[in-house]
Formats: sequence, C-alpha cells, structure tokens
Amino acid sequence: MRIEALKNERVQEFIDYCKKYRREVDESFLYDEDLEGFTPDLENPTYIIVDDGDKITAAASLIVDDYMKKGKKGRFRIFHSSSQQLEHYKMLLRSILNHTEGLDKIMVFSSIINKEFTSTLEKLNFNAERYSFFLLRESLDIPEVVLPKGYIIRSFQRGRDEEIWCEVRNSSFAKLLGSETPQTPEMISKMNSGKDYVEGGAMILYDGNKAVGVVRASKDEYEDLPALNIGPLAIIPEYQGKGLGKILLRAALAFAGKSGYSRTVLCVNAENDRAKALYLQEGFKQVEAVACYKYDI
Repeated sequence: MRIEALKNERVQEFIDYCKKYRREVDESFLYDEDLEGFTPDLENPTYIIVDDGDKITAAASLIVDDYMKKGKKGRFRIFHSSSQQLEHYKMLLRSILNHTEGLDKIMVFSSIINKEFTSTLEKLNFNAERYSFFLLRESLDIPEVVLPKGYIIRSFQRGRDEEIWCEVRNSSFAKLLGSETPQTPEMISKMNSGKDYVEGGAMILYDGNKAVGVVRASKDEYEDLPALNIGPLAIIPEYQGKGLGKILLRAALAFAGKSGYSRTVLCVNAENDRAKALYLQEGFKQVEAVACYKYDI
C-alpha cells in the first residue's frame, strides 16, 4: 500500500473510482459533467492510495478554486476509502494539508446517517459546522402565482443579467453560512451555460425597475428519476418577510410543471427555519439530512 499524487495517466482510474463510490459520499461535485475533463492541478490537488496490486483503494481531492480561496476555505470533491480504514484517511488528510496555504478551513459533507464516516471525521478532528436538509416535492398540484401590484418576473437573459443576479444573490446570502462568499458575473455566466441549464429556468423578480429576488431551476435527478432542482432562491434583505420568497418558489414550481417535471428538489440550511417552514408548507418533504464538517487549519 502506498499513497501518491494523482498523475494524468491515472485520471481515468480516479474518475472510475469516483463514479463507483459516489453514492456513498456527497455527490455535489461528482456528477459526470463535473468529472468530464477533470485534471489534477493547483485548484484540484488529488491523492490516491493504491494496494499491492496497484489498484486504487482510497482517494481525496480538494477544490481550491478562486471562489473557495476568496472564502479562505477548501471543499473536498471526494474523501473516501473503500475499506474505511482510519489510517487511509489520516494519510490522505496529511497529504491534502500540504495544499492549504492561505486557507482557514477545509470542508467535507456527510449524510448524518453515515455513522461510520462521521465517526472517522471526528477522530480526524473535523467538527460539524452546520446542517442542511434535502427536500423533495412530488405533488403535481401547481400553486397559483399572484404578483403584488408593480411586480414582475422575467427570465434571466444571458450576457445581460449576470451583474444584476450577483447583486441580488450576494446581498441576500451575505450572512448565510456556507454561501457568504460573493459570486462573480463570470461564475453566473458559467452556471447558466452548463449541461443542467434549462432555458427560462432562471428568473428575476422586479419591484418596478428594482431587482429584488432571483430563483433558478435546473436539471437534476433523485433516485435515478428526473427532477428539477430549485436553487438559489434569494430575496434581498430589505424585501424579506413580504411573502416574495413564496412567489418565486411557486414560479419555479409552475415552470417545472410546464417543463414536464413532476419532481422538484432543493436544499435548505438547518438554521433557516423560515425557509424550511415555507418549503414544507408548499408540499416538500425532507428526505435527507447532511452535515458540513470542517477541519480548522
């Protein structure tokens, strides 16, 4: 058994390992489109452990792109041992820590029902920072969207609305743990150019000429069935508490119905009680809960 930095000639083996075990870990950055063209580099330091037969048995890959660096944090794309040996995780963590200069913490997400992995994280001195819930709606009922006088919702226009989207999103999430790092117009452009993009699925809410909210519905799946993922959903602080979040949510649900989706999914932070209450009221049910574990550098 040995640990080594992932080299280009073994990238496909690494990708195959990720696909084989991604159901056991947080899949957020392990979809096919995320792994397509993956390259181990300064933004993706990656290590593998191989057995005596030269087969990959464990892997760790950290995301430290410009966005992560702005927040002084890194996020694991994968942190996994097929044998679940604590020593494997120690070896992987020691190697990854060599790539954390300038960071305050690194993070990994785990389902709260995965007791073995969460126990391992705690033995490695990771601490639970926050929790989030994954919600599912399967109802075919489409609630009515009623806009207050003077308000309109229009579709996001690529090449024109990136800065507006950033202003609303960044203002809304400035104090939301895990999302407080501002996004850039370039990031929004990339987000709305990916394979999960659905034409018309990104919408902006206006009060007259003032942009006050955004919502995005994108292609996803849950338990191998198509679903539309709703998020982000954001209302600028001075307009919160007016029922506008419900309006944007219903607009996204209506869009899902018109687009032929019977399932919608979304994530919400545990501390965001008001948002979770809204989603449950609108027909969502909690199907998963995950914890964000952090390791302080």
